[in-house]
Amino acid sequence: MSYQQQYRPSGFTILPPVVKNILIINVILFVALLAFEYKFQIDLDDKLGLHYITSPNFRWYQIFTHMFMHAGIAHIVLNMYGVWMFGSSLENYWGPKRFLIYYLVAGLGAAFLQTLYTTYQLHVLDVAIANPDPESYFKLMGRYYQPTKLLDFYNAWKAAPHDPEGISFAIKNLQHLQADIADIPVVGASGALFGVLLAFGMIFPNTELMIIFFPIPIKAKYFVILYGAVELFSGVSQIQGDNIAHFAHLGGMLFGFILIKLWQKNRNFFY
Repeated sequence: MSYQQQYRPSGFTILPPVVKNILIINVILFVALLAFEYKFQIDLDDKLGLHYITSPNFRWYQIFTHMFMHAGIAHIVLNMYGVWMFGSSLENYWGPKRFLIYYLVAGLGAAFLQTLYTTYQLHVLDVAIANPDPESYFKLMGRYYQPTKLLDFYNAWKAAPHDPEGISFAIKNLQHLQADIADIPVVGASGALFGVLLAFGMIFPNTELMIIFFPIPIKAKYFVILYGAVELFSGVSQIQGDNIAHFAHLGGMLFGFILIKLWQKNRNFFY
């Protein structure tokens, strides 16, 4: 039985209820973010964004609230435009309840995979701290800081790799980087949105999309594959200065894919 045969549209609405409420909640929280920062110097992204579990700023509810917070105007506008454009079609096709379940599962999947990736990052730093050497230090720190700013210390330590002061200085810097990584909040609906994109590509695979940075029409299924590949490459590459949570995007797509496959086998699963 095909996926299209299992679900049938129940009518088209340009702004279905779940998508509408997602937009409203995100906009309200973004306005609150600006107001709290201006009036009270309180950063709601720091309070409601997802911190790593070892961070003193981690709270359990951030697993949910992070997907409704954003870092700037462009961030929220692009995400909400995507939620409306692709999410409306899915909600019209699935109905409000199924779409809401899917959206939240994709967002939680984004949090899970990003947390898993952060665990890996911190483990790599643990290994470097336990066995410090100039080469691994320069390679690791160069992913997060301008390599040119590290050269003076790197060259001095490389000339005397067993110098206790050099080793101590390197360990302190690596520990500081560990704390920073654990305490940087992840915010945005992007993980849930990437799950929505994945679902759109699976359910409407031959729909042609016109993308701003892609000058010719591209079918949804190819767009999703291409975008997923770019995110995977970007996440693994760890380009210096890239502050995008690529593994959160991949987590949204992965958990969305799993849920769709489970629904294909059992229409009532988690519903």
